[in-house]
Parts: sequence; C-alpha cells; structure tokens
Amino acid sequence: MKRLKHLILLLSILCSVYYCKDEPKASSNVETNEVTTKPNVVVIYLDDLGYGDLSSYGATELQTPNIDKLANGGVKFTNGYASSATCTPSRYALLTGVYPWRNKNAKILPGTAPLLISTEQQTLPKLLKSEGYQTAIVGKWHLGLGLGNVNWNERVSPGPNEVGFDESYILAATQDRVPTVYIENGHVANLDLNDPIEVSYKKNFEGEPTGKDNPELTTMKWHHGHNASIVNGIPRIGFMKGGERAKWSDIDMADNFLKRAQDYVKSHKDKPFFLYYALQQPHVPRTPHPRFVGKSGMGPRGDVILEADWCIGEFIKTLEEEGILENTLIVFSSDNGPVLNDGYFDDAVEKLGDHDPKGGLRGGKYSLFEAGTRVPFITYWKGTIEPKVSDALVCQMDLLASLATLVGTSEASTDSEDVIDAFLGKSEKGRDHLIIEASAKTALRTANWAYIPPYKGKAINQMVNIELGNSEIPMLFDLSEDLGQQTNLAETLPEKLAEMQKIYTSIRGESKVEIKELELK
Repeated sequence: MKRLKHLILLLSILCSVYYCKDEPKASSNVETNEVTTKPNVVVIYLDDLGYGDLSSYGATELQTPNIDKLANGGVKFTNGYASSATCTPSRYALLTGVYPWRNKNAKILPGTAPLLISTEQQTLPKLLKSEGYQTAIVGKWHLGLGLGNVNWNERVSPGPNEVGFDESYILAATQDRVPTVYIENGHVANLDLNDPIEVSYKKNFEGEPTGKDNPELTTMKWHHGHNASIVNGIPRIGFMKGGERAKWSDIDMADNFLKRAQDYVKSHKDKPFFLYYALQQPHVPRTPHPRFVGKSGMGPRGDVILEADWCIGEFIKTLEEEGILENTLIVFSSDNGPVLNDGYFDDAVEKLGDHDPKGGLRGGKYSLFEAGTRVPFITYWKGTIEPKVSDALVCQMDLLASLATLVGTSEASTDSEDVIDAFLGKSEKGRDHLIIEASAKTALRTANWAYIPPYKGKAINQMVNIELGNSEIPMLFDLSEDLGQQTNLAETLPEKLAEMQKIYTSIRGESKVEIKELELK
C-alpha cells in the first residue's frame, strides 16, 4: 500500500510538470504583486485621426460607437500624445521609445527609403519577444525598408522582421505612395516574377501614364503633390511599373487588414502575443468600401472614419469570441493630428459642416500647436482597467518602458518613461514633461503649459491650410485656461517663460541614446 501511494504521488508530479511546461510565464500585478498570466497586447493605430474625430472625444457629427466602447470602458486620456505631428517620426518613437529628433533621418520617408530603425536598436516587439511573446504587425509601416536600393522582386530586408516582429503584413510606405503592394514577411504578396516591379521617385518609366499628363485616366483628382503613377484610377507619389497582379485594391484594404488581424488572433491565441494593428484610415487617398460610401455625409474622410470604427468593432468581437478579450490590453491612438485637404480633391473641406476634427485645439498635422500631436489615446483591458477619464500627460513613446514593467522586466535605455500605473488607470501621475516635434522643429509640454521656441518660416501651410507654429517670438500658453492657444503669455509671464526654456534646453540639449545610422546606398 505504501509503494502504491508513492507511485500515485510520482504520477501526480509528472502530470503537473507535463501540463505546466508550455504555460506562459507569469508576471506580477503592478499594484498588488499578485501573480497573473501575461496579457496579450494590441496597439490599434490610426493615421491622421484628430483629437475631435471621435464621438467619445466630443464629436457630434460623427458617431464612433465601437471606439467609444473602448474609451468608455477603459482609460480615456485627455493629455495623450504622439511624439510628432507627422507619421514616420511618431511610428519611430512608438516602436523604439526614442525621441525622433535624435535621429536626423526620422522624417516623412519616400517609398524607397532605407530602414529607419537600426537592427541593433531596442524596440517594443524585441522587448516583448524576449519575454516570451509572439509578435506581429498588420497594416501601415512607413519606417523604410532595405538599405536604400530595394529590388522589390526579391526578399526585401531588413524590415519589420529584422527589428522584432515574427510576422509582418504591411504597406511599404503609405496608401498614396508607390509601390502599391502588400509585403508579407519581406516578400511582395502575389508577385508574378514575369511582370517585375520597377519603382522610382525621380523619373517616370517610358510609356507609363501619370496623373499630371493623363487626368482623363483618374477617378480621384489630385490637388498637390499626388500626380505621378496612376493605380486604380488614383494618382500617387512616385513612379511604378509592373507588378500588376500584386497591386492592392484600395477599397478592399480595410477589410484585408482586418481579416489578417483576425486570423492572427485566432491562430496565436494560445500564447501571449503582441499585435501592432496599424490601420490606414483616414489618411489619403480616402477610399471607403462601397458599404460605407456616403454613410457619414462628410465625404470620404468621414466615411473612412466610420469604416475604421466598424473594423475595430469586428476585431474586438473576434477577441471576445476567441475567449481572450479579458486577457488583452488594448492601446488605441493616432500617429498625429488631423488634416483635411492633404493632396486630393475629396470633399473633406466642402462637406465638413459643423464637425471639428481638431476638437477645439489649434493647428493640426504638421503643426507644433496642440492639434498636431495631442490625439485620442485610450487603454482598455476588460475586467482589469476601471473606466475613467485621465488628465495624466502620457506619450506613445512611453509604451516601451511601461509594458516592460507590466510583463515583469524593465527598460531604461531610451526616452520612454514608465507610466504603467497611469495606463492602467491606477494613478493620475504621467510624465512631467514632453518634447513634441513637427518637421524637425520641437516644443515643450508640461502639466498645463506649452512652450514653442521662436522659429523662422511661414506661419501657415497654405496647401493644407494649417498653422504650423512658426513665430519670430517665443510662445507660451496656459492650457488649463487657454486650450485653443489664443493668448501668448511669453511677455506677461517672463519667469514662467524662463522656467520652460530651461527645461526645454536641458532635454533638447542632451543625448540620452545614440542611434546607429544605416548607410544610405
């Protein structure tokens, strides 16, 4: 009998080891030190969505019920920031935790730019991968590919897979730039090698029509800049030849990315995963699926915002159906503020009506004023995060250090700050200050104050009709009293101005991390 008991005990131990060996590593709850399973992490990132473009952020002319569910069920930040007022720098900061102005190449990239992130650099997917996470990106990339002389008919490397992503399905750059193809794990999807792709940003290929020379072949009229190769009736930036079978369908892009994101969740739900789901809306060209055409009454810009909201609702539904919503931290935001006419005539200005994409802020995309970088910012974790509105100052750049803490490690080698308690709604304490950037010019944000140094240059970008924040004198705003930044207090509050200038200089003048530049070939 004694031998039988020992045998039963041994079998119990062996069974316990067998069933636990593949379980994900545990992490400590930040506040209670309670051991929990590591959550999945999903970053949902929109493109050019403004602070006032969501009904949960005050929009009355557009209703975004699915995103509103995240905002109303999680932490809705009123002081949430992208690092920059344009796309590439913000995406760089999000993934690396580094201020983009530290890298001189971190600016809006052409479709043939080399990879901006060094393969030796710390990144968010690398960090999570080291902690046992599966990692993937679906959607817009726009951080460069290869070493600057890409052969699109071979594997394109380095790219997302070389900076921490196990799987990638991306746009090479933006929807309005060539090449107009999807790239899956470095290979152009559906490419017929008998019809090779050629790309140039300098010179057109003989015999290829362009938006400038052949307007009769376009279904969308260009306003500025977008007058080169025509794909699907839409003139683009840059010249492209070949690759017909690989070219995307613009109106199906949202559905395509959604399905890819859903499929990833379904096939990777058994272990912790990090998914960067980077939607293309509402960036130009705005090409809603016929299901959404006319739904907003505001033309294509409004329609694609409603389309994005629907996609997010369907994605959340998938998390729920797969039984993992309660173990998934969702971060929702936008890469920069809004712009209406950004290169095409699409009624964005004419049909705006009473809608204010800026949400009462000043400026917009490309601007140092608040509307350039203050964006919708939401964290949602069903059953873990209690719904609240937070005024904590947070930036997308802070995800690196904050998520490191969440999964049981640390990260202090970048500009990212650990504000995980703010992200989880446990604290109102965010970062003390933040340098924001627009077209290589920088400004300072602190708790309630904004400081913009004097800059030469035009005050307004006439093409997009947005104030840029350039002025011959310094500008100082008390945002607690003047959210629209109408009253410059630089002269009347010299001591506060000096204080802000000192903080700005101390940050902007130091070099916290060195970025290894890739050689341009």
